[in-house]
Amino acid sequence: MVGGSRIRQIGWALVLAVCFALLLALTFKVNAVKSDVRLAERRIIAAQQAKLMLETEFETRASQQQLSDWNAVEFGYAAPRADQYLENERQLAALGTPRGIDAPAPVRVALNRPVPESEGLFAEWIDDGDEPETRPHAERRELAAAAEGLADRLARPAVSVAVAAEVSQ
Repeated sequence: MVGGSRIRQIGWALVLAVCFALLLALTFKVNAVKSDVRLAERRIIAAQQAKLMLETEFETRASQQQLSDWNAVEFGYAAPRADQYLENERQLAALGTPRGIDAPAPVRVALNRPVPESEGLFAEWIDDGDEPETRPHAERRELAAAAEGLADRLARPAVSVAVAAEVSQ
């Protein structure tokens, strides 16, 4: 009986070895299939991204065509031509011809210069108290402000403009 049990033990060991080899082969096969599935998923994602890119390109070109149609019908814009550019500084200087007789006055812009305290927005509220001529000086300033035109008042920068220019810098 000892010999039969020894053969039985060897048989069981062989069966276990074969089962282990089959399990190992099955594990490799499952990993290979998983790898193929992941590769297929990556290809699907790449195809979806390519499709999205092509759809975007198609929509962009379609809107360009629509804009071109609108331009031809409504706006009449055209791309710049080579003869529209200046070749040198002399051509640029030639464009600066003097104004005509009936031409409107040029637009004035506010300058960024410091404003004395006596000309500021709150100058009439600031009172030193020790000057006896403060009141007549304020009345003269009001009369001068009323006499000057709107264009002159707009050309003179106010404190708020100077402060805004300093803040923007």
